[in-house]
Amino acid sequence: MPWRDRGRGSRGPGRDRPLDANRKMKAMSTARRHSERHRTSRIGWLRAAVLGANDGIVSTASLVVGVAVAGASHQSVIATAIAGLVAGAMSMAAGEYVSVHSQADTENADLAREKAELERDPVAEHAELSSIYVGRGISPSLAPQVATQLMAHDALGAHARDELGMSVAIRARPMQAALASAASFAIGAGLPLVVVVLAPANELLWWVPGTALAFLIALGVLAARVGGSSIALGAWRVAFWGVLAMAITAGAGALFGAVA
Repeated sequence: MPWRDRGRGSRGPGRDRPLDANRKMKAMSTARRHSERHRTSRIGWLRAAVLGANDGIVSTASLVVGVAVAGASHQSVIATAIAGLVAGAMSMAAGEYVSVHSQADTENADLAREKAELERDPVAEHAELSSIYVGRGISPSLAPQVATQLMAHDALGAHARDELGMSVAIRARPMQAALASAASFAIGAGLPLVVVVLAPANELLWWVPGTALAFLIALGVLAARVGGSSIALGAWRVAFWGVLAMAITAGAGALFGAVA
């Protein structure tokens, strides 16, 4: 059957090489285009932003409800809301900067210690890194090779990541956290303030809690979408604690207003 031989000859090595090369080039192009976007890179600023906005809405709305229940005038309520916005934003920025800076100091101290240990006894550090990889499932024969290559590339980075659990995505950034907290608090606190200014004085106790609840639900939904978590759970969690805070503050305002 000579036609079969001719068919095989037409698909010889010379014909297969261009196809293989094209497949390889296509695979490399696909690999270059493929990029995964993980949400852990947002942890630092997302946590600070959600915390600041939530505190801004809840604390300002609660202050307004508390002083309004106590019988304060409309101008006094507005002044209280403005003071709460400014004081809260500064407090959030200072507190976030100090706390995150403490975390950064601890990380830097651990990195300095690890660097000194690498300079003093690199063999022991290599063995330690190898044992970590064995514990994660790499075979005992391959783990030392992995440790050798990673330490040759960036010894301190390998130990920071795999021994200390540090990564670029979740490293402490004090200034970023402080600015995110202050800005988000001011935005959050500005929402009830706008409601106080625009709503009728005799209807504040309806407008402020109602709009604050809507703002909190929207914040919970937004945070859940950005963070990739359950939208319903995120909205419920934020709304529940906000309503509880406003209710307790309103009770305190009513109590002390009656005493006064």
